Amino acid sequence: MASNKYCVIMAGGIGTRFWPKSRQSMPKQFLDILGTGKSFIRHTYERFAKIVPAENFLVVTNDKYKKLVLEHIPEIDERQVLCEPVGRNTAPCIAYAAYTLMKINPEAEMIVTPSDHLILNEDDFRAIIQECIDFASEHDALMTVGIKPTRPDTGYGYIQVSDSKPISKVKCFTEKPNLELAQTFIQCGEFYWNSGIFIWKVRSIIEAFEKYLPEHHALFSSVMQVVGTPDERRVVEIAFSECRAISIDYGIMEKADNVYVRCGEFGWSDVGTWGSVYQHSRKDRYANAIPDEGCYLYDTRSSIVSLPKGKIAVISGLKEYIVVDTDDVLMICPRAEEQNIKKFIDEVKFHNGDKHI
Repeated sequence: MASNKYCVIMAGGIGTRFWPKSRQSMPKQFLDILGTGKSFIRHTYERFAKIVPAENFLVVTNDKYKKLVLEHIPEIDERQVLCEPVGRNTAPCIAYAAYTLMKINPEAEMIVTPSDHLILNEDDFRAIIQECIDFASEHDALMTVGIKPTRPDTGYGYIQVSDSKPISKVKCFTEKPNLELAQTFIQCGEFYWNSGIFIWKVRSIIEAFEKYLPEHHALFSSVMQVVGTPDERRVVEIAFSECRAISIDYGIMEKADNVYVRCGEFGWSDVGTWGSVYQHSRKDRYANAIPDEGCYLYDTRSSIVSLPKGKIAVISGLKEYIVVDTDDVLMICPRAEEQNIKKFIDEVKFHNGDKHI
């Protein structure tokens, strides 16, 4: 019997915070930044392939990454790669997948996941996803997964729950609070990190688009009519050129009254920065995260070094630094200043054009 479970992998981002390793031509989701031997998107596919058949995956990505997606996930067919002509944040991305699924299978149960997260306890994670699928299949619910916070992190969105049950109705969402507010959230005990992973019936999310983002509903309904036909590409281009760029959180989740969260602990990180890579990397006795070979450190502590294969680096006297070397760019920056990477990119772009970005 055919499965109604589908997994939508969102893989269109550029990953600028991992520059100079992550580039427009080869963004973070296609890299093995953690040194596991597999890319982030490959890990994501394998994580969900244990509960979703290969033919029920959809990957939404930028036009220019279609070939990369098929190289990293050869199990899927090219018709399962939905190409955005231009990035418009998560709501249009999810709309394209949802209206496509509505045409393919109106009974679909839809898991939506970013392509570039780390999950250490995958069995626990899959058990939670299955609980969410079971709940969403029995209720008209928009589900998300909350992560028990381990620190007052200002880089994550937070979800406030209305009770202490494993599956709780969401009281409110808060985007990236300041440190003082994040500390209050941790002390309160009612707040969880927003993982950006969603589960719902395709009918439920389309009803939500109709109610809360009617302009997206109108545009992507027209896409649904032409899915699988020669007109699909043209209509998709119109929809993306005319739709407003907005996240699914702002556009729907913060407005809807049927949002539920399943909270869990399974070793999650969105691995969004070099700092988070450092946090999850194996360290030497001086707390340095370095490649297995080619790195010679002297009087250097609490630093992270990333080198191309075959490259040798000799580093002396650094404390808490990021050193990233690629074929054409070398970046050396204090770990405490990695929020400046966007500024570095803009400066390099201004003086050298796009060739190093």
